[in-house]
Amino acid sequence: MTKRDRADVIRLAAGHGAALNDLMERHAEKLFNYLVRCLQNEEDAADATQETFVRVYQHCAKFDTRASFATWLYAIATNLVKDRYRHRARHPQVSLDAENEVTGEDFRESVPEQKPTPSESLQGAERAEAVRKAVGQLPEELRTPLILCEYEELAHAKIGEILNCTGKAVETRIYRARQQLRTSLAKLFEAV
Repeated sequence: MTKRDRADVIRLAAGHGAALNDLMERHAEKLFNYLVRCLQNEEDAADATQETFVRVYQHCAKFDTRASFATWLYAIATNLVKDRYRHRARHPQVSLDAENEVTGEDFRESVPEQKPTPSESLQGAERAEAVRKAVGQLPEELRTPLILCEYEELAHAKIGEILNCTGKAVETRIYRARQQLRTSLAKLFEAV
């Protein structure tokens, strides 16, 4: 996969626009899922996915072919996430429970879930929502490495490359994120 990615980036830099389609076919879905988890909004995630590939196209000549394309792609996407969080801080957003005007569903309904029994489904959905909210309330410096580790299953060293820090710093941030989640979720489940 890495050789194909490198070859496609080189083709893209040489002016072969179809190479971008090949890269998107291999990476867009996983990148979109990462961005949905980070941004907790499908429309923002779709926009950020497109913007990530626009930036890949614009800056493909700057790509170091000795590096991993996926790492570069996630670094671009992570920077866009940071930009969106700064924007959200200045321009408050609608609640995750709000109805999406396009689909008529809320965020919870768009996340796939397994339904063993109605009772278990309800319990699982409530827990998942609590975890999503708790993860969403983590500071960005803790939330992003946690999502990259837990949901994208990236190694600490790869996450460090994406976030421009050491693997040890990533490990520390993930530890702190988990500690904060334990505390906030324990309080929540004690109240229930």
